[in-house]
Amino acid sequence: MTTITRRRFVANAALAVAAGTLRAQTNNAAQATLDIPAEANGAHMPEDFVGLSYEVQQLTDVAFFSPANTGLIEQCKALATHGVLRLGGNTSEFGWFKATPESQEPEHPHTREVEGEPKAQYYAVTPEAIRNLAEFLKATGWSCLYGIGMGTNTPERAAAEAEFVAKTLGAGLQYFQIGNEADLFRNHLRDPNTWGVKAYLEEWLALARAVAAKVPNAKFGMPDVAASVDWLPQIAEAWPSIQNPPRVTRLTHHYYFGGPATNPNVNIPNLLKPATMARVQKDADMAAGAAKKMGVGVRMTEGNTCYRGGKPGVSDVFAAALWAADYALLLAWNGYSGVNLHGGTGKSVANSVGGFLPGDVMLKDQGKTAEEIATHPHPFYTPIGTFGDKYALEPVAHGLKFAGAFAGGTFVRSDLTAKLQAAGVNATAYAVKRAGGAVSAIILNKDLEKDVSVTLDVAGARNGAVKTETLQAAAIDSREAHIVRGNQAGRLNDGKYTIAVPHASGVRVTIG
Repeated sequence: MTTITRRRFVANAALAVAAGTLRAQTNNAAQATLDIPAEANGAHMPEDFVGLSYEVQQLTDVAFFSPANTGLIEQCKALATHGVLRLGGNTSEFGWFKATPESQEPEHPHTREVEGEPKAQYYAVTPEAIRNLAEFLKATGWSCLYGIGMGTNTPERAAAEAEFVAKTLGAGLQYFQIGNEADLFRNHLRDPNTWGVKAYLEEWLALARAVAAKVPNAKFGMPDVAASVDWLPQIAEAWPSIQNPPRVTRLTHHYYFGGPATNPNVNIPNLLKPATMARVQKDADMAAGAAKKMGVGVRMTEGNTCYRGGKPGVSDVFAAALWAADYALLLAWNGYSGVNLHGGTGKSVANSVGGFLPGDVMLKDQGKTAEEIATHPHPFYTPIGTFGDKYALEPVAHGLKFAGAFAGGTFVRSDLTAKLQAAGVNATAYAVKRAGGAVSAIILNKDLEKDVSVTLDVAGARNGAVKTETLQAAAIDSREAHIVRGNQAGRLNDGKYTIAVPHASGVRVTIG
């Protein structure tokens, strides 16, 4: 309770400071004009673009995803009206479905124990957990991507679990994901000398076909790779030769900026620099191209700022909000159907990465007290932090929510970011149009020093009301983030509107 009270105090202080900053004069700011074309011929951002990712092992706490967990339900609804909950992670490879109280734990294959890789900690998923999950989804208005293990599973057990999940979740189930980060199976679950795309496809098809035999209308996402995005075009190339393939609707992959917490290169300047998003764009080009070839969608189903639980001072501060907003918008601009940022409880994530969070070790080495450590969310990157029996949206979630306001809009294809960077400021911009004619633009000033004054020149518009919202905090390393409405509301003047975007902040402008 002390932590929550402290957070509220800091929140009020941050709002006061940031509001004053946004009213500052822009005489010394960089100047840029962004032309918003009349036609929106880019990608459409789905209503359910925003998503969260959790370990399947989270289901061992049957009260977590349940209608009784009103605090978590409240925060999910605050994040997105129509979100997507993805259940997967490293722990998905070690779960088994306990269909009845009398069901016996199956024999498990031997796995190599490798330092730094998750240990084989087997656990049961029960019908009660799935029934509670179904009610949780109804209470939030969200849908689910359900992960079924591949690393230690059999076709028969996969089919039995899928049949119960499909029947219980009903319309709340979008599709099944079989296997998590299969490109890393070579590290401890498969023979590194023989494991690759071909071996993966053979195993995946056996499991997916068994599921489809029990659930005829089953849909699938694949391959959910950790970093080998080049698997996606290889799968797309092989797909036409597969006879009667299961119904795949999404190609999926993961992304983490860097890690672990002890890596000195995982820092705020590197997280926010333009080269970071250039790497994201390179992967997006490859993934979207493969998805187009297969005639399916593409989704980023697990990712965050820093793998293995995040880094305190990077993953749980305002810098992560700016990163999340930019990352989500860039993928949406590239036609992705959604983004699921990973999180959960400290225990479940620690179990998934070898039993401990490197960030905890880092704080202890710095001499932090137990009380100081408790002020951070665990894991450090989680979008929804757990503090006792309380839940709170963390900065990274506010960034995702800020970007999610574009859901339902269609992007304009103009390269707005290039204009900003040509002005010498580390900033990005995106714009969408909606069916009713409204235009929205988001400018994210990730520069740690330079402010920018942005003039929006909206083709086809002359006058009209303008509304604004800001993504802001007292400092780039603040443990808070806020979305504030109306600091710079006004009217369009002959199709133009100028707005100040201070360094380390974001602004959303809506016209019409």
